[in-house]
Amino acid sequence: MENTIIQILKESEALLEGHFLLSSGRHSDKYCQCAKLLQYPDKAEEVLKTVSEQLRNVDFDLVVGPAMGGVVVAYELARQLKKPGIFSERENGVMTLRRGFEIKKGERIIISEDVITTGKSSLEVVKLIEELGGEVVGLCCIVDRRDEGVEMPFPIYSAVKIHVKSYEKEECPLCKEGIPHVKPGSRNMK
Repeated sequence: MENTIIQILKESEALLEGHFLLSSGRHSDKYCQCAKLLQYPDKAEEVLKTVSEQLRNVDFDLVVGPAMGGVVVAYELARQLKKPGIFSERENGVMTLRRGFEIKKGERIIISEDVITTGKSSLEVVKLIEELGGEVVGLCCIVDRRDEGVEMPFPIYSAVKIHVKSYEKEECPLCKEGIPHVKPGSRNMK
């Protein structure tokens, strides 16, 4: 199934190969832009079905996706699993719930992302959920592209695990070959 998912990601141009400047400032030869997959509801449904199947025996009440990348993922997983799905968003730089969304004390929650790399956004949502009295029981994503050693305190349910090498600019073999980079990400660099 993993090869099928990789093929769908490539066909939808969600998995790109080339020379990329990542939001972290590091360089890479691959880039995941899952928004390109999510524009095709049939492909998104097929890919996320592998995640929903992993979640079928997990006891949870609600799916929460951080904006932007987790919004459509949360919706599609909630739809497939017949659970409610909401999203969090940043307000003045802090992850929050708006639009009348709420988390009830004791609710068991799955956080959904498009891609998990460092887990930074997920951990911001964990803090929010715990402050509101909810309990995080797992994280899910389309692509788990964490580097070795990046551990999370929750189980991760993903459609695919992709190892993407990244380099500091000075160590980048693509820069040394003179290949120009592109910056496809959504986060502004500091």
